[in-house]
Amino acid sequence: MKKGFIIAGIAVVVGIIIFFNVRGRKGAVTEVRVQPVTSMNLVEKVNTTGEVKPKKFVNISSDVTGRIMKITVKEGDYVKKDQLLIKIDSEFSEWEAQRAKANYNDYQVQLEQQKTVLESKQRDYKRYKTLWESKLISDEKYEETKLAYENAKHTYESYVHKIEETKAALKSSEKTISKSFITAPIDGIVSSLNVEEGEMAMIGTMNNAGTILMTIADLSVMEVEVQVDETDIIKVKLDQGAEVKVDAYPDMVIKGTVTEVGSSALTSTTSSSSSGSSEQAKTFKTVITLVDPPKTIKPGLSASADIIIAKKDKVLGVPISAIVIREDEKDAKKELEGLFVERDGKAKFVPVQKGISGEMDVEIIKGVKEKEKVIVGPFKNLRNLKDGDPIKVTVQDAGKGRMNFKKDKGDNSPGNPED
Repeated sequence: MKKGFIIAGIAVVVGIIIFFNVRGRKGAVTEVRVQPVTSMNLVEKVNTTGEVKPKKFVNISSDVTGRIMKITVKEGDYVKKDQLLIKIDSEFSEWEAQRAKANYNDYQVQLEQQKTVLESKQRDYKRYKTLWESKLISDEKYEETKLAYENAKHTYESYVHKIEETKAALKSSEKTISKSFITAPIDGIVSSLNVEEGEMAMIGTMNNAGTILMTIADLSVMEVEVQVDETDIIKVKLDQGAEVKVDAYPDMVIKGTVTEVGSSALTSTTSSSSSGSSEQAKTFKTVITLVDPPKTIKPGLSASADIIIAKKDKVLGVPISAIVIREDEKDAKKELEGLFVERDGKAKFVPVQKGISGEMDVEIIKGVKEKEKVIVGPFKNLRNLKDGDPIKVTVQDAGKGRMNFKKDKGDNSPGNPED
C-alpha cells in the first residue's frame, strides 16, 4: 500500500513539471537581433591557390648523347635567341665526318676514272655490235665486248651509289656536330640550370625522359596557374577579373584576367586520418594572366587568387548567416530556404530567392523588401526559431550590408570579424 502511494506521488510531481514546462514553452519569448534589409554592392568570388609561372618557357634537352664540355651561362642570366648555351663533346662525330669526307673525295676520283673506262667500253661495244650485225665477227667476240661494257657500267653505278652514301653519312655527321652546340630558342632568363660541366647529357627514349639541361623563361608575361574545385569551375569564365596575392608580396594585390579554363578534371587523392579512407578530389586547371606584376616576381612563387565571377551594385542584401532552411508546410519532403522577419513581435518565416553572394552578405532577389527587419542572430536562437514564435529584439543593427554587432556569450554565429 505504501509503495503504491509513493508511485502515485511521483506521477503527480512529473505531471506538474511537464505541465509547467509546456506552459512555459508556449509563453517563452526568444531574444533576437535584427537588421534591416539594405541596398549594397556585392562581389562574388571564387578563392583558390596556385603558383606563379611564366607564360612562355622552354625546357632545353640535348638531341645527342655526350659529355658536357662547356656551359656559357649561369642561372639568372638573360640570353638572346640563338645565343650559345652549352657545348657537348662531338669528337666522335667529327671523326666520322672526316672519314666520310675522305671516302667521298676518294670515290669522286674513282668515279672519274671509271667514267673514262665506261666511255671506252661503250665505244667498243657499239663498234663490235655493228660488226656483229654485219656478220663480220663471231658471236663470242660480240658477247665478250658486251659483257665488258655492262661490267664497266655496273662499276660506274656502284661508285655513284657509294658517293651518295658518303654524302648522306657526311651530312648526318655534320648535323650531329651542329646539335652539340645548344643555343637559346627564345629570348629570356635562365630560370633553372640543372647540369654542370663534365656531366653526361642523355637523349630521351620511349621509356626514359632525356636530361633537362636548363629552362629558359620569358618573364615579360607572367601567369598564376591555379586549381579550381569542381563545385566552382562552372562559374569561372574567360576574361573574368581576378585579384592575386603572392606570398612573397603579402601587402600587394595584383590584378589579373582569366585567360584559360581547363576542360578536363585533374584528380588527386586525399586521405582521412580518422577513418583511414581516401577520397578523390577533382579540380580544374585555370590560368590567370597578371597585369603589371612586380619586375622582381619569380616563377614558382606560391599565390592565392580571388576570381571575380559576379559583381552587382545597389542590390538588396542581408548577412549570409541570416539564411535558414525550414520544412515546407505543404510538402514535408521539401525544404525551403528563407529568412525570419520581425512582424508584430513575432518571427515570420519568409521563403526567398537568392542572388550572388559576397564575403559576408547575400543578394535577395525576391521575398523581402528594403528596410524590413530580418532576424540575424544569435545563431543558437535562430537555429531553433519557428514561424510564429514570439520574439524580443535585444539589438537592432543599422544595417551596413554586414553584421557589426558583438556576439552574445555562447553564440556560434560568425558575428563581426573585428569583434
